[in-house]
Formats: sequence, structure tokens, C-alpha cells
Amino acid sequence: MLVAGLMCAALASAAPASAVEADRGHIVVFAASSLTDALQELGADFDKSTGIEVKLSFAASSALARQIESGAPADVFFSADVDWMDYLQSRKLIQAESRHDILGNRLVLIAPAESGVKLKIAPHFALLQALGPGGRLATGDPDSVPVGRYARAALTALGVWDSVANRLVRAENVRAALVFVDRGEAPLGIVYKTDALIDKGVRIVDTFPAETHAPITYPIALTIGGKSDAAKFTAYLSAPAAEAVFVKYGFVPLR
Repeated sequence: MLVAGLMCAALASAAPASAVEADRGHIVVFAASSLTDALQELGADFDKSTGIEVKLSFAASSALARQIESGAPADVFFSADVDWMDYLQSRKLIQAESRHDILGNRLVLIAPAESGVKLKIAPHFALLQALGPGGRLATGDPDSVPVGRYARAALTALGVWDSVANRLVRAENVRAALVFVDRGEAPLGIVYKTDALIDKGVRIVDTFPAETHAPITYPIALTIGGKSDAAKFTAYLSAPAAEAVFVKYGFVPLR
């Protein structure tokens, strides 16, 4: 009996480490692709300080919203535009009282780093000519991806959309558009400033005037089934330390 008791005690003393690991709290965050670098850093910091693991899933806001609509188990939705957040809110799939705008961004025209192209964005600027024969403009699919929607609005306002609409690379998200330009597969692209800043393979040709498109706003909210720990993470993202990280990556915190 003594031996059996000692064996049980030994097993009990060995169990907590694995049990704690198995029961470790975690939250699932669905976030726009443009947030990748900043949220990877912030998620790791939050995990370290709270013991709550942040599992991040990045894609176009449109794709993520539709996944949530289809029942994907996300706790937080962090969108690159208000329209896809509105989409989920109208379907009662987010906790409306938790929703708030957290960041802003800018829209830029980019080229491969070694490209010598020079353009000044203005009404009727020579975008088609800069693409050259057969060259294509990389951006998000304007029918669904937020960066593509902003790009279409800006180019329409500037009077050049019709000239380039059939010359698009309709990327599935902003990071995919960035890759097309980085690899030289597209001579020009339209992405967020934050994406351009993290890729040494591209350079910013010019920045679109803010008045040519709707404000680039990133709302965040808990999903309807979001865990309570998720609220701690969304609050953490509005704290001064997190804002400093967002600023480092080129975002503009909204207060």
C-alpha cells in the first residue's frame, strides 16, 4: 500500500505541468493581413504578461468576416475597414457594445525598390503610361478586399480608374499585392503605408490624398461567442504601450 501511495503521489506531482499546459487559456483573433507584424509582436507580449495565448489568423477582412459568418471559432475580429465590421454587426455576429475604432492608415502607390518610376498623384495623373505595355497594377480585389476598395475609390476620384480597371492584379489581400510588386511581377501597386514600410523590396512612389477615399479605419470587436479573456486583449491594444508598437509600424492610433 505504501508503494502504491508513493506511486500515486509521484504521478500527481508530475501531472500539473502537462495539465496546466493543456488547460492554458487562449483566444483566437481574426485580423486583417496588414496587421500581421504589429499583432504578432503585441500578441507575444500579451501572452508573456498574462499567460493567455493569442492565436492569430490573418487574411483579407472580407474573407475573415465570411469565415466568422460560417461559424469559424474566432473571439475577436480586427478589420481593415468599417464595412466588413458592419456586415457582421448587421447579422448580430459581434458584440456591438465592444466595437470601437482603434487605428488609421494611409494609401500609397508603390514600385519595386530598384524601379526608377516617378509619379505625382493628382487628377488624371499618368498611371496607365507608367504601367507600360502590358504592365499591371497590383492591389486587393476591389470587389471585396478593403485595400482594393480604397484604391478603386481613390482612382475614381482622380479620374483614372477607367483607364486601368482592366490592368489589375486582383490580389486576395494586401500582403499578396505587396508580394507581386516586391518580386517585380507588377511595376506598380496600391497598398497601405504600413505594408510598404515593412518591405525593403518596394518603395513608396507617392501617397494618395486623404480626400480621395474614405478614411482607412480599423475597427475591433468581440464576436458574439468571444471568450471573456478576449476583452482583456482588446483593452490591451488600446493601452499606451500597444499604441507605441502600432506607431512603430506606421499606424495612426485613434482616440
